[in-house]
Amino acid sequence: MTDSLMYSIALTLVPGVGAVQARNLITAFNDPRYIFKASISKLEKIEGIGPVRARSIKSFDEFKRAEDELLFIEKHGIHLLQITDEAYPKKLLHCDDAPLILYYKGNASLNADKAVAVIGTRHNTPYGRQVCESFIAGLPEDVLVVSGLAHGIDSIAHQSALKLKLHTVGVLGHGLDRIYPGQNRTLAKRMLDQGGLLTDFISNTKPDKENFPKRNRIVAGVCDATVVIESGISGGSIITAALANSYNRDVFAFPGRIHDLFSEGCNELIRTQKAVLIRDTQDFLDWMNWNAPQAAQPVQRS
Repeated sequence: MTDSLMYSIALTLVPGVGAVQARNLITAFNDPRYIFKASISKLEKIEGIGPVRARSIKSFDEFKRAEDELLFIEKHGIHLLQITDEAYPKKLLHCDDAPLILYYKGNASLNADKAVAVIGTRHNTPYGRQVCESFIAGLPEDVLVVSGLAHGIDSIAHQSALKLKLHTVGVLGHGLDRIYPGQNRTLAKRMLDQGGLLTDFISNTKPDKENFPKRNRIVAGVCDATVVIESGISGGSIITAALANSYNRDVFAFPGRIHDLFSEGCNELIRTQKAVLIRDTQDFLDWMNWNAPQAAQPVQRS
């Protein structure tokens, strides 16, 4: 089993082989070990592979990185979720570019019946904070809150969920050997006890700019719906909303004043009918048919 896991990790490290190609290879060969033993001519016949990727697979020689990753996840209590595992997020399976492997640390189920991505700008305004906190406060207790652990709206969403004893999961654009931004280390530690941290990047992967659009597909894919709290006209939240739409998930946005820089993105999503306008949590719950007799309540401090 460990040998097979090592080859699965190795497959995710092969240059040029993305999530779609990896899934095609696993479907064709069943066991990842056989992928690396196959001839170039046999590999070329797999959909999406071709001669360039086939040669990349045959020339791959970084198996030590995969072996080291197995040791790392065992040492740090990280769950390695393969796409065929029962604990793998089932909502993500419906996405064509679902990662072959996810790395997860935490105690929340990634298969909650109700999961919502709450996202927005890193440079939130007081209005954005108020809207985010109010939205989270109205959610039922059984809703999983997912975001990206970034500054701004993401952090507010996670913090609000923790305060209300809701499970919350942060999806990372780097490995689980670090937390970015560093200011969120304490927040991330708290989330391990009331949610978790999820990524498809192995350890020693830095939070490079190009990783975050990849991260966003998981944020959108593991959820039933995406709610954009506050956003400029471009950026990660708009990318995530587009991904959610491409996955046929519901997308919602809170409107803002027409000249507010950090409401331009939300207003444009609504104007172009790429998001449903909502005014409060009840609008969202009505649309999703998630109405429950009791919403989450803040924990009373003694």
